[in-house]
Amino acid sequence: MRIVFKTSYDADIRLFKHNAQAFWYLLLFAFAILLPFLVSDFLIGEATLVLIWAICGMGLMLLVGQTGQASLGHAAFMAVGAYSNVIYQLNFNMPFLLSFPLAGLTAGVAGALVALPTTRLHGIYLAIATLAISVLTEDIIIILEPITGGIAGIFAPDIEIFGYTFNRYGNPVELYWLVLAITFIVIYAYRNILRSPTGRAFAAVRDSEVSAKAMGVNVARTKMVAFAISCTITGLGGALMGHFATVFTNETFNLIISITLLLIIVVGGLGTIHGAFFGSIVFVMLPLMISLTRDAVGSLTGSGSITIPGLESGIFGAILIGFILFEPMGLYGRWLKIRTYFELFPFYRKDMFRRQKSYLKTERTR
Repeated sequence: MRIVFKTSYDADIRLFKHNAQAFWYLLLFAFAILLPFLVSDFLIGEATLVLIWAICGMGLMLLVGQTGQASLGHAAFMAVGAYSNVIYQLNFNMPFLLSFPLAGLTAGVAGALVALPTTRLHGIYLAIATLAISVLTEDIIIILEPITGGIAGIFAPDIEIFGYTFNRYGNPVELYWLVLAITFIVIYAYRNILRSPTGRAFAAVRDSEVSAKAMGVNVARTKMVAFAISCTITGLGGALMGHFATVFTNETFNLIISITLLLIIVVGGLGTIHGAFFGSIVFVMLPLMISLTRDAVGSLTGSGSITIPGLESGIFGAILIGFILFEPMGLYGRWLKIRTYFELFPFYRKDMFRRQKSYLKTERTR
């Protein structure tokens, strides 16, 4: 068991708790770089998709897990990022290095505009408002057909950086490394936001808005900033998703995608960067495992491959219900419990991670 003594505020907000943790994360990053030399191109494509979903998941995690604001409309901001990125490249001849951050900024501005009338909403009312935005986005894409392509969709060109082309099918390994680099930058920015006064304000609003106001936090402004940053990160993920999908329409970023994002962060573990990655791995790899299992069962029984409509959605729903009921801290929370058990054995207590109430007595009448 490792004991960390914190003697100053700087020690409490340092990027890594101790040098051993920094070593393990460095080793993990090195493994991610070397992964293309260890697996096939197909699995590299799946790993790229995991990273893209993780970026989108981190965007929603910042809003739901760090600030405590429910959202069922983040697919809309993925669409804003994807469409604006391609439109900037095709209509304004912008290079990817310029269109990509501008796409994220566009999604962030859209999120801030949405947050202006919704910052005073709470819980289910905020979720319904964002749900309406997700539904309206599909209609807006059709209305703006001259720009967005409408139901015919829009084609995302290859990514070009300094004359080098990145394509999902032409050079999947190079695309994986590019997405990995972007993911690393997003993680670093996300981590530093949480260490800043703004990140502390997010946590204060999440834990108790009444207490946050008492400490001088502008709750409405904090929610709007959280919404803007969250949508910016989600927009970046949507821009990458557009290039990964190559062609996308108004139905690509639908309500199911918003629910999927929520499933990813709940299954992975709310309030942690790790949760976005664990949830993305489950979401991307589970259909592959279902397909392999279905083929194996079909070959054993001699009945061939059997397709059951709605099987994946049913399994995803069952997994989500199971985690909410039996492991609300998600996969990362389960890992923390296992690690703590071995660190403290035989002094581990079963109720160490007992769920706490998310409100104070002063907020029960709100």
